[in-house]
Amino acid sequence: MNEPVERFAFILHPLSAADYARKFPIVRYLPGRFVEGAFKYVPPRVASRIEGVRSPTGVAAEGLFIGLPFTPRTLFSTPLSAVYDRLAQATALAARLGAGIVGLGAFTKIVGDRGVTVAARSPIPVTTGNSYTAATAIEGALLAADRLGIPVGEARAAVVGATGAIGAVCSRILARRVPHLTLVARARDRLEALQSDIRGESAAYVDVSDDPRAAVSRADIVLAVSSATDVLLEPPDLKSGSVVCDVARPRNVSRAIYQHRNDLLVIDGSVIEVPGDVRFNLNFGMPPRMCEACMAETMILALERRYESFTLGREITVAQVDEIARLGEKHGFRLAGFRRGERAIADDEVERIRANARASVRL
Repeated sequence: MNEPVERFAFILHPLSAADYARKFPIVRYLPGRFVEGAFKYVPPRVASRIEGVRSPTGVAAEGLFIGLPFTPRTLFSTPLSAVYDRLAQATALAARLGAGIVGLGAFTKIVGDRGVTVAARSPIPVTTGNSYTAATAIEGALLAADRLGIPVGEARAAVVGATGAIGAVCSRILARRVPHLTLVARARDRLEALQSDIRGESAAYVDVSDDPRAAVSRADIVLAVSSATDVLLEPPDLKSGSVVCDVARPRNVSRAIYQHRNDLLVIDGSVIEVPGDVRFNLNFGMPPRMCEACMAETMILALERRYESFTLGREITVAQVDEIARLGEKHGFRLAGFRRGERAIADDEVERIRANARASVRL
């Protein structure tokens, strides 16, 4: 007899008006503001079915993408109670269709209290996916640093968006690996509270800044996890030979950096290869078999039959990050190499960046 298939759902939403055209091509000819306003009244719906997820342990899973047709601008301009109502509709739809757990994607995990109220109103467990996002962001940044020849034990690191859920736990983990860490965020009181906590946990020198561009100028490793909707880092801001892991959605790093700086390595954070013959049946901006780590966390929990609200709220512990990393490895999830957008960064490109950085230092 075949083993039962585990079932999950994931709520996603467009990051800009242009993203509506991935599902509805006709709207690319309409003004963005008009499209956003029109879709605001469309209820959550099934965007696609996810098939073929299979762990090397033999457990299989299937899922649903539940589309919430709100852009970040719509989410943050709509009364919070109305946003919660829509998310409650989405989780109820997932439950009716057989999902045992639902993940929150992009800004749905940021708005309000980071999933706590959504979970309280949901008939099934809810997770933000932030624990696995943190785990794989750190893994990717440190791997990239190693490839560029940056000695992590001597490196300066900066976390942009350090007081957010992902930023705070990444800061705690990085402080155990690097001797100098700069925490960057706008809220000075929360920055200083986090600084005090980390100083009590590690031997790293920890300073704070509310100026991202100044803070990253001397950093060897930059982790960008801010929830800002605008670009924070431009080409002149970054040190030659540095690594930038951009986890934020929308991106914190200007596209101009890719075009004008061939002496530093910018990678997307937390792009994960999913085990099995996976079919997402939806163009959400990723290559085949790959997804964001927040999506992967939902799948991992389903494969592990851990139908629980694993990651909620602002506080994520290092223990949670370690646990979901262990489960991800068990079920065959792994970083999809170094990527930027929908493009893989080849080994020879990494070597060219390393050579360019060395030449820049000699000049």
